[in-house]
Amino acid sequence: MNQLDALKQFTTVVADTGDFKQLDAFKPQDATTNPSLILKAVQKADYAPLVKDTVNQFRGRPMDEIVDRLLVRFGCEILSIIPGRVSTEVDARLSFDTNATVARGERLIELYQAQGIHSDRVLIKVASTWEGIKAAEQLERKGIRTNLTLLFAFCQAVACGQAKVQLISPFVGRIYDWYKKSAGAAWVEADNALANDPGVKSVAQIYNYYKKFGIKTEVMGASFRNVGQITALAGCDLLTISPDLLAILAATDAPLTQALNADTAKDLALEHVSYDEASFRLALNNDAMATEKLAEGIRAFCVDAVKLEQLLLAA
Repeated sequence: MNQLDALKQFTTVVADTGDFKQLDAFKPQDATTNPSLILKAVQKADYAPLVKDTVNQFRGRPMDEIVDRLLVRFGCEILSIIPGRVSTEVDARLSFDTNATVARGERLIELYQAQGIHSDRVLIKVASTWEGIKAAEQLERKGIRTNLTLLFAFCQAVACGQAKVQLISPFVGRIYDWYKKSAGAAWVEADNALANDPGVKSVAQIYNYYKKFGIKTEVMGASFRNVGQITALAGCDLLTISPDLLAILAATDAPLTQALNADTAKDLALEHVSYDEASFRLALNNDAMATEKLAEGIRAFCVDAVKLEQLLLAA
């Protein structure tokens, strides 16, 4: 059994790509997209007809609507291949606007429903700012399931659990990147690998906390830099993995064992915590890594959103 098949025994495997033509090879349950992945996909020649058709069909409409229709077009193509859910992201420029995020999430679901896709097969992806978490809380009350992304801090995960969001995506690789850069020449890779990887430790902490206190929100590790980070989180509810790393797992026959276990987590001596807006903002502010990576991630997605709009204008 290869490592990909072995991983699927413990964890729901999700493909982290907008390139739906790659999905068949790995048979993932779900798929996630984000502005950067969609931007990468639409620049491939294979997708030029899809882009041009969408733009021509809705030319003259507001650009934000055309973008959403393109995202949904990609999402529908993905859902025709996978059995599970697709995550579609709200414009990152709305990360600090609760009402606008709710409105955009509702529109994305309406566009999917107009294509015959049930809302249960879609997760609306929202940045894990305080405003984003509050928007997700409203969406969940309306029966719209959410995926809270750009999650780097424990306080973000706790607030998401309080909001009863469907799923969170803690970013393993970007946490690893920050600590490696911060350590500089003092970084020893072997000492910070597998279970000792700072990104892996962050997700394990969140997973154990959720299982200890019966929090139903699903934990989906994301943003991996190497296979070791993935295998060290075997047993996590879900892991969203790039096609490149899926291919490595599929080509590797080394043994893979379960690393995270819900039953074991229930026996851990953990303290229950909660956050209101003030304590959330203070906790996030006090976590330099999370503050920097959240801001950096939002900026990067905003840049790619603009680039995507420019491509559509030129189509």
